[in-house]
Amino acid sequence: MATFYQEPSRTFSEYLLIPGYTDENCIPDNVSLRTPLVKYRKGEEECPITLNIPLTSAIMQSVSNDTLAVALAREGGMSFIYGSQSIENEAAMVKRVKSKKAGFVVSGSNLTPDATLFDVIKLKEENGFSTVAITDDATPNGKLLGVVTSRDYRITRMALDTKVKDFMTPFEKLVTAPAETTLKEANDIIWDHKLNSLPIIDKDNHLLYFVFRKDYSEHKEYPLCLQDDSKRYMVGAGINSRDYKERIPALVEAGVDVVCIDSSEGYTVWQKNVIEWVRQEYGDKLKIGAGNVVEKDGFNFLADCGADFIKIGIGGGSICITRETKGIGRGQATSIIDVAAARDEYFKRTGVYIPICSDGGIVHDYHMTLALAMGADFIMLGRYFAGFDESPTQKHMINGQYVKEYWGEGSNRARNWQRYDLGGKSSLAFEEGVDSYVAYAGSLHDNVNKSLYKVKSTMCNCGVTDIPSLQQNAKLTVVSATSIVEGGYHDVTLRTTDRSKI
Repeated sequence: MATFYQEPSRTFSEYLLIPGYTDENCIPDNVSLRTPLVKYRKGEEECPITLNIPLTSAIMQSVSNDTLAVALAREGGMSFIYGSQSIENEAAMVKRVKSKKAGFVVSGSNLTPDATLFDVIKLKEENGFSTVAITDDATPNGKLLGVVTSRDYRITRMALDTKVKDFMTPFEKLVTAPAETTLKEANDIIWDHKLNSLPIIDKDNHLLYFVFRKDYSEHKEYPLCLQDDSKRYMVGAGINSRDYKERIPALVEAGVDVVCIDSSEGYTVWQKNVIEWVRQEYGDKLKIGAGNVVEKDGFNFLADCGADFIKIGIGGGSICITRETKGIGRGQATSIIDVAAARDEYFKRTGVYIPICSDGGIVHDYHMTLALAMGADFIMLGRYFAGFDESPTQKHMINGQYVKEYWGEGSNRARNWQRYDLGGKSSLAFEEGVDSYVAYAGSLHDNVNKSLYKVKSTMCNCGVTDIPSLQQNAKLTVVSATSIVEGGYHDVTLRTTDRSKI
């Protein structure tokens, strides 16, 4: 007969953390949220990729594009660019992220010396950049011939057809720096020479980057910025089990740091085939995540296949209706607890630690802490990031409130049939996601910092200052329905409907 699990399928809201002893070291400023992204031999070697905060953005059209990827990398997390688009477009997004080094900016405005003042003004109106690189071919990496800034011209005193070569600051008068210049050295040159910008060039005088004086404070503002060895932002990308032999090489060429199979259910032969192909073509050099699973058998299967991290969650997303339409899935809290135990058993047996990612089910900020305490190494979020300025969707005013569009990959709008493919024809027979709105929340920077301060504060209440200690020492309790009601405000009449003013 069928297997029946005796433990109920529970969600995050059915648990609370029990406080632990808090000593003088347990303050938010001392809490580290660093966490491994990919597998490694724990205790023997360093993890190849470590997140500085335990947050990643979901592989969704309405969430993860290159703009959000840069913003999240600055905070110390990682985005996974959505794969339900053409190979060329996804690779281009990855390339745009990787073209940005922390503090090193690829020139966004470029002209030739034969352009005119009119062209300069038009370009500034289009992109807002006041620094224009003058190169031999008007490309960001052409041979640098000069620079034009707002100090080089006066609209009221010059004819619009004046050639750029007649008023630009020529190359021989520029202060430049070679390709191997570090960010610290670049900033020192800027300050020593009282510059607003410093061009970084190669040995043949081709422009590589600009370093701007105004960005100096930004570098100080993002101390946890997630960078590769070349100081470029790190980024992941979603793939599927259909066109991976063409998509993955394009993503690798674009510079992707890690890929992840985007599927609603990972306990399949198709994921095994993808991982085996990656190992055959790239060995262990290319890191690949897999999933999603909700119990130990699925974890062990993907672990044995060679996955570098494994995602947990089926049907827990706010726009996911897989459980409703197919009757398949499991409560996110129960899933994490079960898979975390399997991960620890696998580590004891093999010496290899495979990080697990909680994907879905996060409604409140404190759910992040619960997910980590239950064993997740990091968290993947969709709805949370969809409401930020940096997400790719449109902002609307509805019933007096600003909202942003948010739709599931299983919706007809996304048409991401690859994510739900079971080897049949390439179409969505029915929807497993909805098309919706989420409340507009402002900037990613402000919201992530606020959310993670709550996580750090809760960890201090538990008497720990890092994620491994939280996983080892946390004490959790199941709460009753009455207890859940008791946890909110009750038996009072609010003086204002704006709880932020309470």
